Amino acid sequence: MSTFSLSSIRHERIRAGGLGFHVASLGEGDRLALCLHGFPETWFSWRHQMPLLADLGYRVVAPDLRGYGESDRPSRMEDYAIERLLDDVANLIDASGARETILLAHDWGAVIAWFFAMRGLRPLSRLVIMNVPHPAPMARELRSLGQLRRSWYAAFFQIPWLPERLLGARGAFAVGEAMRRSSCDPSRFPDEVLDVYRHNAAAPGAMTAMLHYYRALLRGGGGRRQEKLGFPVIETPTLMIWGEEDIALSIETTYGTGEWVRDLTIRYLAGVSHWVQQEAPERVNAWLSQWLRERDAALGPPAHG
Repeated sequence: MSTFSLSSIRHERIRAGGLGFHVASLGEGDRLALCLHGFPETWFSWRHQMPLLADLGYRVVAPDLRGYGESDRPSRMEDYAIERLLDDVANLIDASGARETILLAHDWGAVIAWFFAMRGLRPLSRLVIMNVPHPAPMARELRSLGQLRRSWYAAFFQIPWLPERLLGARGAFAVGEAMRRSSCDPSRFPDEVLDVYRHNAAAPGAMTAMLHYYRALLRGGGGRRQEKLGFPVIETPTLMIWGEEDIALSIETTYGTGEWVRDLTIRYLAGVSHWVQQEAPERVNAWLSQWLRERDAALGPPAHG
């Protein structure tokens, strides 16, 4: 049983790179576990993993990404360019003062994390990715009709104002329903959980900010800019946890990831949806704990510098 609880989580507002972030944190020390959430989530999506990571000796920091929750919400699409999002991660690491960093990420947070690791903006000792493929296999699968059909929502999000109106109606009711209906275990998403995400999405300007991630990557050219830079092999030891029943991303998008990651471990969870760390926290935490302990035993404590 964990020595930490959700009631122990600290909430504070910090400045990082000139932007204000709300962060939830747990644990102490100079080993940072930085957790990046996805769409349409907040720091709250990591509530099941934070006590485990703190027990393993990490200071866990789960921010609301820019535009989300209580973090600053710039208004322009270009403020959500992938380069700005990568800078945010670097600035959050710098602000922590940590001497070692592991990066854990899901959904849009994982898009950011893949690029952050391959660009080497700050040293990472470990990388944990949940239910978003490496961009190279993803680009390959987008040439197939099957994945294009699954990715229809990204094209829909490019339309001005209409997605905001539809998703934001009735207190962002559709946001919660989309999470629950796409899950394999709706009992993991009771109203009190979904209300956290609905409240976030219904805040003034929030839905537009959240959709700007997709718009800046596609319409704003962020994805093309990253592709032109190439996809160098990631040297950081990487764990990929994948819920096999993801309705938006096919399991085929994970195939061949080892070509782009030197030290890769993939764990597939049958009967689990895209919302893997919230829907199957027991299995996710078991894999996460085992892998982190094994990595430390095999590689030794990461060198501080």
